[in-house]
Amino acid sequence: MEAVTIVIAVALIEYSVFSMLVGKARGTYDIAAPAISGDPIFERYYRVQQNTLEMLVLFIPGIFMFAEYVSADVAAGLGLVFVVGRFLYCRGYIADPKSRTLGFVLSFIPAQILVIGGLIGAAIALF
Repeated sequence: MEAVTIVIAVALIEYSVFSMLVGKARGTYDIAAPAISGDPIFERYYRVQQNTLEMLVLFIPGIFMFAEYVSADVAAGLGLVFVVGRFLYCRGYIADPKSRTLGFVLSFIPAQILVIGGLIGAAIALF
């Protein structure tokens, strides 16, 4: 479980970095809070942060469920793919929103596997 905890911590640090990038972009593109629009590049940073938050809602419970009922090592491996996927999503989306697909897939699919695998593992354990 230690590996799972480390992966979750890395994912949360990554999210914190994305949040700081939004703050920096606010200054760079002169977008005063609470506004969330006004410059297309700022909006890309903001969407990366928001989409990552949305994905963390699936990822964090999913990785715990999978680790508990299936395999902690596999959960940690899928978690690393998720973190790399989020990095690629950020880099791709900011450069050109059309190039976010690989990063999205590399984070969405592992999150789904973790949730569904955890559900199946728990259901099997129940019976």
